[in-house]
Amino acid sequence: MNAYLTAAAALAWAVGVVHSILGERLIFSRLRQGRLVPTDGGTLLQERHVRILWASWHLPTIFGWVLAAALLRLASEPTGGGLMDSLVTSIGGGMLAGSVLVCYATKARHPGWIGLLGVAVLCWLGLRG
Repeated sequence: MNAYLTAAAALAWAVGVVHSILGERLIFSRLRQGRLVPTDGGTLLQERHVRILWASWHLPTIFGWVLAAALLRLASEPTGGGLMDSLVTSIGGGMLAGSVLVCYATKARHPGWIGLLGVAVLCWLGLRG
């Protein structure tokens, strides 16, 4: 079992959990009117906009969990070329791109870029060993 890819999977899963929980507590709890899906956008956003923002907020968590599951599965495969290395490289590259985007967009004030960068580095290390 590749320990680096296992750690990358665990970190990707954790980043998703933290993202959804903090989003619910810090953002969507104020927009919720006793329902699961928030609907109160005040004077700025219509209900349909709040609904899609909420759904879109949770998509990175779902995608992160899917990538974590893929990394966990890939952790049991030998490295050294082929499809496995290509998939790990793609996942790591995507996480690196996401890290750069979040870091740049928030002027490094949002800690999510650190978690995404961590997954990318662990993917890279996983290919080496």
